[in-house]
Amino acid sequence: MFRYSYDALVYCGEPIKTSIERVAKYGYDAIEMLGEPDNFDITEVNRLCEDNGIKVSSTCSIFTPQRDLVHPDYKVRNHAKDYVRQVIDFTAALGGEKVIVAPTACSKVAPVADIEDELNWVVENVRECAEYASKCGITICIESWNRYETYIAHSLSRVHALVKRIDMPNVGVMGDTFHMNIEEADMAQSLRTYGKDLVHIHLADSNRAAPGAGHIDFEPIIKALMDIGYDGYLTFELLPAGADPFAVMAQGGCDEFYDKYTKMAIDTIKAVEQKLTI
Repeated sequence: MFRYSYDALVYCGEPIKTSIERVAKYGYDAIEMLGEPDNFDITEVNRLCEDNGIKVSSTCSIFTPQRDLVHPDYKVRNHAKDYVRQVIDFTAALGGEKVIVAPTACSKVAPVADIEDELNWVVENVRECAEYASKCGITICIESWNRYETYIAHSLSRVHALVKRIDMPNVGVMGDTFHMNIEEADMAQSLRTYGKDLVHIHLADSNRAAPGAGHIDFEPIIKALMDIGYDGYLTFELLPAGADPFAVMAQGGCDEFYDKYTKMAIDTIKAVEQKLTI
C-alpha cells in the first residue's frame, strides 16, 4: 500500500489549517509543505497535523533568481544554500522526510556562466546541503523539470547523472509525471531504469490537473513504482495551465484545484493501485 501526500502550494495562500483539514478529509496520509518557512508556525503545523491524523511528508522548496545554487555571484549561491538549510531545519522540525531541491531558479532556461562551472556548483552546493541534511535525517530530492522550465536537469537521466556526481547517500532522483510526460519517451520504463535512486515523486496529469483529467495512463506508472519497490509517498502537485500558474490561481476561478481535484487525485490513483493488487 502506498502512502499519499498532497502539496500545499496548490492551495495558493489559504490558511494552512484549511489545507491540512482538507487533505485529512479526503484520506491523505500527509501533506507536503511549501518551502517558505517564515510563513508558518512550526508548533501550529505540528498541532494541526496531530489533530487531523496526518503527517508532513516533505517540503517543496521554491527556487527564485535570489535562490540560485548555480548563480555566478557566490553571494547568491551562498544565500541559496542558506535557504536550503533553513528548509531542512523546517522539515526536520515537522517530522518530514524529504526536501525537494532544484539546481537553479525555476524558468531560468539558459546558463549565464560556463555550463561546466554551473554543473560543478550544483555538485558542490548540493553536496554541502546534503551533509547538513544528513544530520537531520533528511533526504534531498533533485527534481527533474521540463525543458521549458530549466536547462540543467530536464530529464530523469540528467538528474541521475547529477546524483551520481554528487555521490551522497541521502541525495536521490525525483520525478514528476507532468514534466516526465514532456521529456520521457516511456515514463514507466524511465522509472524502472532509474528506480534504484528514485526517492520522491509528484503525480499530475498531462495538463497538470488531477490524474484522470488529462491523457496520461497512470496504470503502467503505478505498476512500475510497485515493481521497483518504491516506498516513498505518492505526492500530488497540481497547478492550472499558464506560464505563471500561481498568478493564475491568485486571480481566482480555479476552484477545482481545491476540493474537487484533491478528492479526484487520490480516488483515481487508489483505484489504479487497487486494480493492480487484486
